[in-house]
Amino acid sequence: MKKVYVKEQVCMGCHLCEVSCLLKHARTDDLVKAYKKELPRALSRVRVDENGIVSLSVRCEHCADAPCIRACLTGALSRDPATSLVMVDEERCIGCGTCSLACPLGVPKLDKLQKKMVKCDLCQDKEIPACVAGCPNEALVYMEEEPDVKRAVADVSRN
Repeated sequence: MKKVYVKEQVCMGCHLCEVSCLLKHARTDDLVKAYKKELPRALSRVRVDENGIVSLSVRCEHCADAPCIRACLTGALSRDPATSLVMVDEERCIGCGTCSLACPLGVPKLDKLQKKMVKCDLCQDKEIPACVAGCPNEALVYMEEEPDVKRAVADVSRN
């Protein structure tokens, strides 16, 4: 399964991954309209955590042993058998937030208007996720999961 990996050494904390994700989920392709005029504003499924000079783009990792799936009270979270992605069934979701509490990264977030949880789906309708495409520093890499891939991404970052 392909995943998004972060080259921590080159992430500048610019938050353009968040902006790209928000725009992908907006009702318009116009960035200014998406931010200023579209109400309710679309939600980014990505966040950037910062601690001093270290920045890290965070999104759903689609964990092999996804605690969010086990925690969901209604069974709204499940693994797609075709893609292995952890997905939210909006029809079943009641927006209780239990999945977010169970997630080690606290990734699922509440869409307050829809009263449903939202999370990264790796932009399944696109060749690469919007956050990766929008990263100006190529700090995000979309690639097949392999043994030691995180070490390989870190090694690439140092060069």
